Amino acid sequence: MLGEVLTAIVTPFRRDGSLDLESFRALARHLVENGSDGLVVTGTTGESPTLSDDERFELYAAALDEVGDRATVVAGTGTYSTAHSVHLTEQAHELGVDAFLVVTPYYSKPPARGIVEHFKAVAAVTDRPIVVYNIPARVVLNLEPETIAELAEIPNVQAVKQANDDLEQARRIVELGLALYAGDDDLILPFLELGGIGGVCVHTHVVGPQVKELVRRWRDGDHDGARELDRELAPSIELLRVVGNPIAIKAALNLLGHGVGGHRLPLVDPTDDELERVRDCLTRLGLLAPAALLER
Repeated sequence: MLGEVLTAIVTPFRRDGSLDLESFRALARHLVENGSDGLVVTGTTGESPTLSDDERFELYAAALDEVGDRATVVAGTGTYSTAHSVHLTEQAHELGVDAFLVVTPYYSKPPARGIVEHFKAVAAVTDRPIVVYNIPARVVLNLEPETIAELAEIPNVQAVKQANDDLEQARRIVELGLALYAGDDDLILPFLELGGIGGVCVHTHVVGPQVKELVRRWRDGDHDGARELDRELAPSIELLRVVGNPIAIKAALNLLGHGVGGHRLPLVDPTDDELERVRDCLTRLGLLAPAALLER
C-alpha cells in the first residue's frame, strides 16, 4: 500500500532551535536509499507537538521535493483537536502528500463514538489513505476491535499503525481488511506472521537495510532466516529503550555523523551514561568501532 518499511523521520534542529531543512533533506535521502519505502513526517518521533503549522508544511514540502518521486510521504496530522487535525490534513493534502497518519486524540480521553467522529471529520477532507495510529501507552486509550471495525467503514481509512502487542487485536485488524503496520519496532516479525504489511519504524534510521531484508526474507518464505535476522537486530530495540523517543535515536544518528542536532524542550539531550549505552548498542550492531579501537 504505502510500502513495507516506513521510517518515522526525526526533525533536525540547528543550535538555535530552528529547523535544519538541509539536514532533513539529507536524512530523507539517506533513509530512502537505505531500506525505507516511505517516510512519516511530523510524527511523535519528529517532535510534532513542538512544531508550528508552518514548520510542518515546510517539512512536508521538503520531503516531497527530495524523495517524493521514489518514496511515499505520510504526514502526521493527528492532534487532540479535531479542528486542528482537519486543518493540517487539508493543507498537507494540498501540498501533495501520499497519506496521513492520525493518532487517537490524546489527553481529553473521548468516548469511542467521539473517536469515530474525529476520524470521520479528518477523512472527509481528503480522498487519500488514512493510517489510524493506535498507541495506548501514549494516549491512555486503546482502540478496541469494535471501534476499529467502525473506523474500517470509513472509505479512506486503509491501515492501522498498531503500537499494542495484543496479537488477537492485530489479527482482527487484518481480518477487517486493513493494512497492519507494526507501531513498535519489536512487533514487525510477530505482525508479519499474522499477515501484516511491515512497520512504521524508528530503528530503521540506523538499521533500515536489515529491516527491509527481514521483510523480504519473510515474504520469500525464508521464515527461519527472518527470525535469525530479527534476533541479530535486538540491540537496535535495546537502543530505543535507553531513554524516551526520540532522544536515543537522535543521539545514535549524531554518533553516526548525520548531524540532526538536539531537541526542543521538554525533550533534552541524553546524559553521558545514556550516550554510552547508545554507543554500545551501535557497536554491537557493527555500526561503530569499539571504543578501545577508537582510543588507539
